[in-house]
Amino acid sequence: MSRRKRKITAFNNAAILALSVSTTLLQDEQPTTHGNPQPISNTRKTSGSDREQALRDYKLSIEYKHLKQHCPGGVYLIPSFDDIRLFHGVIFVRRGSFTNGIFKFTLECDPKYNDRNLHPKVTFSSYVYNPHVHPDTGEVDLRVAYPEWDSSKHYLVTVLTYVKRIFYRKDYNEVGEEEEAKFPNQEALRLFKTDPEAYRRRVQECVRESQRSVFLNDPGCTIRFKEEEKSYEIFRDIMRQRFMENGDNLSYPDDVCRLVTSDDTLDAIEQAQRLASGE
Repeated sequence: MSRRKRKITAFNNAAILALSVSTTLLQDEQPTTHGNPQPISNTRKTSGSDREQALRDYKLSIEYKHLKQHCPGGVYLIPSFDDIRLFHGVIFVRRGSFTNGIFKFTLECDPKYNDRNLHPKVTFSSYVYNPHVHPDTGEVDLRVAYPEWDSSKHYLVTVLTYVKRIFYRKDYNEVGEEEEAKFPNQEALRLFKTDPEAYRRRVQECVRESQRSVFLNDPGCTIRFKEEEKSYEIFRDIMRQRFMENGDNLSYPDDVCRLVTSDDTLDAIEQAQRLASGE
């Protein structure tokens, strides 16, 4: 069995298990008043709807857990504190035209996500000059890339893989004119194809903007960037002085090789904090 088929089978088996457990619990429940059984048609209808939503939520949690091993490199996604279907993400671009870009985004799932053709929505809060990103709203063209969203084939990892791919694209030779016409940023596409140097300059502008705004955290965002405190620099110097020689070679007393322990690290942190506060 291929790796992809094993993933799909794992998701579906977990969903079936959750559904069977919920069904069993529902069948065991029957409302009573003073010991007399009551009609349960409305209760079953409400509970059935709740069960379906619980199953959708459960499948979404499975998809998120799956990212622990399979999230694309350089991409990070953290759930919102208030909404199970809202995620905050960031991508660090390591090579290509967008090298050193730090782009923040949100990923939203419909309450009925995991039903057919209910696409997730990815929106960049950072400015991104890219043919696949709407220049005004920041939304990624997931509906162009995946005209039909099939929950048995497409998952959160599918979304993040595509989000990463749009920053590393080198050409559009395999894309037809009809699909290109649906790209949200036609100006970026035109420059990419007709004036690569002008496109590169616009991309570099958005890369620099992403770096300048990295410490501007959106309200409620679970991924927050904080400027480095003085104590961090002091801590690095302490660790370097204690355990490194010339910044490269480890130096231990009596040439006895050992690992840096948690006690070593905590002691260095305390010393750094004291020095930073002037104690």
